[in-house]
Amino acid sequence: MKKKALSLLMTVALAATLFAGCGKKDEETKAPVGSENSVDGDKKDLFAPIAKEDLKIGVIHITNPAEGSGYTYTHDVGIQGMQKNIGLNDNQIIRKNNVNDQDPVAIRNAIEECIEEGAKLIFATSWGYMDTVEALAVEHPDVIFSHGTGYKSNGSNFNNYFGRIYQARYLTGIAAGLKTTSNKIGYVAAWGKENSEVTGGLDAFAMGVYSVNPEAKVYVKTTSSWFSPEGEAAAAEALIALGCDVIGQHCDTPNPMTAAEAAGVFGVGYNSDMTKDAPKAVLTSALWNWSAYYTTAVKSVIEGTWDGSNYFGGMAEGLINISPLSDLCAPGTEEKIAEAEAKIKSGEWDVFTGAIETNDGQTIGEEGKSLDDATITAGINWYFKNVVED
Repeated sequence: MKKKALSLLMTVALAATLFAGCGKKDEETKAPVGSENSVDGDKKDLFAPIAKEDLKIGVIHITNPAEGSGYTYTHDVGIQGMQKNIGLNDNQIIRKNNVNDQDPVAIRNAIEECIEEGAKLIFATSWGYMDTVEALAVEHPDVIFSHGTGYKSNGSNFNNYFGRIYQARYLTGIAAGLKTTSNKIGYVAAWGKENSEVTGGLDAFAMGVYSVNPEAKVYVKTTSSWFSPEGEAAAAEALIALGCDVIGQHCDTPNPMTAAEAAGVFGVGYNSDMTKDAPKAVLTSALWNWSAYYTTAVKSVIEGTWDGSNYFGGMAEGLINISPLSDLCAPGTEEKIAEAEAKIKSGEWDVFTGAIETNDGQTIGEEGKSLDDATITAGINWYFKNVVED
């Protein structure tokens, strides 16, 4: 799918667990999340409060949450968690499902229908919605647009939100690196190096693998689509045919996990806990808890404290995590993951810290420093040294 923002520190205790990623095919060289052009510093409240009972919210989804797993499902669980936390009725949420994020006319129509039905806050969950949302924010200055993933914003009625899912991917890479016996690990990626959301996640996963198993290689196959059920399954099957005995993924369906189970190998899922889809294969999954952001954003609109800031949360904010480790994991996995997780949560270290070697001989970053958010969200167009390209 599609699918990327400055940190808003928050501590919200929330109910649902979930997670996913969506973006677009081409990276553009415009102000990314966390860049000098992103929202920062002291902000003034930009909109008057809206009474809770008067608020209507539009949600634009690329597929249908009823699919029960993957990216859209996870976002919608986050919306439901927000509803429960704040106490909104179902008729206050206007959902537009199956809105193709490569079709500007369909995107515009879906969003304008939400506005006509009274929505004053619209969550657009896929990267490909970004340019259309940017234009509509100018046309409708009294409506708040919050765009999931991507990197554009205007500092007033149009922000973007995403999270440090790469932290969870690093941890799942540890599980994969300890489990493989062939030292060949596969990864089904929605897009190639042109998309830094996907590439950064793959690199983090591969770095997690390397941290516990320097001999292992990560083989990547791309589907050129966020949502391609058949393509995702075919890519996984091709990787298994290469000898990969653990499969990772950054794509929308659980098909890579079910393909792994059918072949008698293992996998790590994405978005939601994919153990339910492939219980005999899944070691763990990288998760999103989107209700963490949705609850905070909606509260700010109700209270009149919305300030247009971008959001880029991580493990510390409760936005991302991994699912409980299954009994299929190799001995010692829990301890190694706990050790890495503690370092990340403490703030003493993050995944993209230090000098990083690429698979084409370059060195990215430098010792003692971490890549900044602008680079992480829109400037990772290289593969880590143990990645083997399709």
